[in-house]
Amino acid sequence: MHTTITSRLSRIDGLSLLAASTLVLFGTCMHANAQCTGDLNDDRVVDSADLGALLTAWGTPGGVADIDGSGEVDSADLGALLAAWGTCPVVTPSWATLIEAAPDPAVGTDPSIRAAIVATGMAWRVRDTTTQIEMVLIPGGTFVMGCSASQQYGCNPDELPVRPVTLTGAFYLWRYLVTQAQWTARTGSNPSFYRFASPSVPAKQVPNRPVEQVSWNMIAGSGGFLAGTGLRLPTEAEWEYACRGGTTTAFHGSSVNPGGTNSDFALGELGWYWGPNSSQGLNHTWPVGRKRGNGFGLHDMHGNVYEWVNDFYSSTYYASGPSVNPAGPATGSLRVNRGGGWDGLANYCRSSFRNSVNPEFDSLQLGFRVARNP
Repeated sequence: MHTTITSRLSRIDGLSLLAASTLVLFGTCMHANAQCTGDLNDDRVVDSADLGALLTAWGTPGGVADIDGSGEVDSADLGALLAAWGTCPVVTPSWATLIEAAPDPAVGTDPSIRAAIVATGMAWRVRDTTTQIEMVLIPGGTFVMGCSASQQYGCNPDELPVRPVTLTGAFYLWRYLVTQAQWTARTGSNPSFYRFASPSVPAKQVPNRPVEQVSWNMIAGSGGFLAGTGLRLPTEAEWEYACRGGTTTAFHGSSVNPGGTNSDFALGELGWYWGPNSSQGLNHTWPVGRKRGNGFGLHDMHGNVYEWVNDFYSSTYYASGPSVNPAGPATGSLRVNRGGGWDGLANYCRSSFRNSVNPEFDSLQLGFRVARNP
């Protein structure tokens, strides 16, 4: 320990330096409700920064450094902090199997997003035990929802007004589109049109193509794919927040362009669509995960197949809906889908583009990804 800290510790009643050293070396971290005891600055590590904050607050009433809630920062709080010294453990949901506790910089390329994930205290990458679908944690936050024009395409009226939207809680989201293999494993059948091999997609890769020709009702209706799993479709706000991955541009960022892009031509690095630098002339879906992921590590948010979300559609909802956790209109005849597809122009792949379809409709352009609450 630093000399000044040692001298201060030596004057604290009720805890000798020997006992303090023993607690630090023991290195256990007490944990409750995704908060780590002694983590005063919420960085998921109990270390010298937290110790310094506690010593600065010594003898003061209450505050975050009053760990035991006694009304004063004293030796009991110091003992609790030292007993929790080290990296805080993460919470893995009861419905999941842990794959990776902390975000991998090679997957989630945005350092601020990785810090936000760590700050939740929840496991980053998990597998849903019922469906074996791998999911990553999307931390809550505030983003600007609505119109993001590209260099070639403007916005539609239903993408307005642009406004800040806050998602107050974290949620888990499938890194990829739900595949034909995952659909078949759960339902015993494969409705997809593109379920056969082709010159560009050999037979062994076909199961990793996204499932398509699935309606909203087939997914989220009574007896649908999600029934009894605890999984759900993301809301439209969750989908756009996740798609943007911390950007405000028409198309999300990646490891080579973290800030995102408005270039329609650059979209070819991010998704399969009908246009330059992509799948033009190759009229079919592609195995998931082949294009660059965004700041959250999500793939195929632009193109491949459109993605059903949970919301009913209203062209005026942005003007009337809440700014905190918007879940769409209470009723409606159409459901929203997002993200564009292999047969569409770059316009339909923009982060803010909205599309709506009868929930009974299915086509070889419609698929989905799943979400789940922690």
